[in-house]
Amino acid sequence: MNQTLILAGRVLLAAIFVISGFGKLAGAEGFSGYLASLNFPAPLLMAYLVGAFELLAGLAVAIGFQTRIVAVALALFCVATGVLAHAGDQTALLKNIALAGGFLVLAGSGAGSIAVDKTKRESRYA
Repeated sequence: MNQTLILAGRVLLAAIFVISGFGKLAGAEGFSGYLASLNFPAPLLMAYLVGAFELLAGLAVAIGFQTRIVAVALALFCVATGVLAHAGDQTALLKNIALAGGFLVLAGSGAGSIAVDKTKRESRYA
């Protein structure tokens, strides 16, 4: 496998979550209003939790930290948010499903050799 392409794919998959997670944390009050309109409990707390998850999970994928686990978590998150928040918007729903597919491919292939976890993987099998 081309390790540079795997790195580029990780960064591209992660970008939307780093950017939107930061935005949700910076504008948690506005995002909590949207969550309240969807009848989520404790919308402000949920806004901070979702923002933190998106930001931290996106950074983890970008740098290759615990990539398989985080990719599965993001795939599940994409499907759940697609169904719960984007069911009425076919384009947004399909985007989330496509992202979930990309994360499942990443979970199956792993982070590649250009990743924070590379040293740990090599020492475990050496």
